[in-house]
Amino acid sequence: MSRKVFIDGAAGTTGLEIVERLAPRAEFELILLDEQQRKDPGARGDAFRAADFAVLCLPDDAAREAIALAEGSKVRIIDASTAHRVAPGWVYGFPEVEGREAIANAERVSNPGCYSTGFIALIAPLLRAGLLPFDWPYSCNAVSGYSGGGKAMIARFADDTDIAFRTYALGLGHKHVPEMQARCGLSIPPLFAPSVIPAHRGMVVEVPLPLAHMPMAGSPEVLRLALADFYSTSRIVTVHDETPDELLLRRSMQPSDRLDLFVFGSQDGTQARLIARLDNLGKGASGAAVQSLNLMAGLDEIAGLSL
Repeated sequence: MSRKVFIDGAAGTTGLEIVERLAPRAEFELILLDEQQRKDPGARGDAFRAADFAVLCLPDDAAREAIALAEGSKVRIIDASTAHRVAPGWVYGFPEVEGREAIANAERVSNPGCYSTGFIALIAPLLRAGLLPFDWPYSCNAVSGYSGGGKAMIARFADDTDIAFRTYALGLGHKHVPEMQARCGLSIPPLFAPSVIPAHRGMVVEVPLPLAHMPMAGSPEVLRLALADFYSTSRIVTVHDETPDELLLRRSMQPSDRLDLFVFGSQDGTQARLIARLDNLGKGASGAAVQSLNLMAGLDEIAGLSL
């Protein structure tokens, strides 16, 4: 029997990708609203009551309003916005880190942010292993394709083809920082420096580590082995043992739900660069939502994913 899924906000970038992924699958029956119905609280409320699952692809305030509309229904919700990523009672939708069973049994799941996915994937296992301190002032540098900014950012890069690089969040208040800190259990918020490049999709997230001042960490190889052990059962996350001279993002990148992790170290072992490479629209957005939906529906977690 197919499960009914309501995509609230199916006109946005993430929502459109989720619809594209789910539409061919017999396990799901999509509930979609036309443009007029999307603005009608009554129609949306009816959709929540008719659905087994709902995925919110909305701005934060609209996502909070959607939760109110869904009250009294039995619908299980995945929220792709920032609204509930550190909210009590919500399970964080990162199965490899939070646990697959927790997500499979959850009523409310918050989809991770794209940058946060890379940062947490690199840091959380090493913190739990006792190799990195929870009270360190971590920094995180990242670049993303412009699709992560939604329709407005996509239009801006289409209209102004002279943009070669855009760094932003210069007030140091990016919306992903709270979840980075909370989901890793850090006592100090990380210093986050995000940028955008003229490519539609793709993302690189880096955490530099001065290992000479972090005696618990050991060598870069110790860190790599710890990550490899943590993700040894994952079919989505790969910890690479090679250290190429460069990592590339290409404008021609195809949709992917993979998450690739690398550990680079200086020859004397006193410094390391932890790097995550992913598709900001895949494991960083719609792919993560589909993975959580699969688990909540009792299906293979990689069903419908591009690996």
